[in-house]
Amino acid sequence: MVQGNSMEPDLMTSGVFSKRTRLSPKALRIYEEKGLLTPWTIDPDNGYRYYAESQLKQARLISLLRRLEMPLKLIAEVVELDPEVAIKEIGAYWESVEVDIKTRRRLVRYLIQYLMGKGKTMFTVETRETEEQKVASIEERHFVGTLSPFIDRAMGTIYGHLQGAGVETGTPFVIYHGEVNNDSDGPVEVCVPFEGSVEPLDDIRVRKESGGREAFARITKGQVEFPRILEAYDAVAAWIEENGESDRGAPREIYFGDWAAIGNDDPAVDIAYPLK
Repeated sequence: MVQGNSMEPDLMTSGVFSKRTRLSPKALRIYEEKGLLTPWTIDPDNGYRYYAESQLKQARLISLLRRLEMPLKLIAEVVELDPEVAIKEIGAYWESVEVDIKTRRRLVRYLIQYLMGKGKTMFTVETRETEEQKVASIEERHFVGTLSPFIDRAMGTIYGHLQGAGVETGTPFVIYHGEVNNDSDGPVEVCVPFEGSVEPLDDIRVRKESGGREAFARITKGQVEFPRILEAYDAVAAWIEENGESDRGAPREIYFGDWAAIGNDDPAVDIAYPLK
């Protein structure tokens, strides 16, 4: 036999191991392929797999973590950690799950309101004229799971470049050139207006953003939280349709608030649609 580790006397067939762990043969194969639970030894002649008595505890841990719907990639990391560190990782994972559950619960309420035709009058929609401005921007395709990290990273990169050029910056905004969800990846463009002369650098491009009339709804920092922000988008879109207007460009979020200094009830972002 091919020995996976040092010699262990208490070995059992994969069938016995499957019964004792209540893990199906299919699950054992998947865990082996992912490097989570490899057989103690494999017979080179017939390919039979044998597991050790000492692997029962690890199999149980993997099974319990899967009941939490923890991704296999994360499980592979957790099972290699010392117990104290593993406990912290499991706690952090579950906190993220609870946040996701709360978000989905809010999304259900939003969908109910949407289907009942409610929520359109919660925001005041106004119009204003905007001027042409030069912007430095980074555009990438992202699904919803990587959207926020991308925006933070792109903002930091752009501001670092503009500060290095010694130019004055304006109010940043994010343009959604396409829908962003679990199936659609935008693209999304992070923009920072500036005055002066700046050269493109790596992923940063420099262009002009045309001015004109736009419809917008102002929301607070707390209302930026998904899916509440969708209600503001719906309000502006409904206003455009009801008033016989037409949009001439992609919607954007204009971040005029000092994020670190303001509270959840303070105005922070404008949801805007350029108008024809």
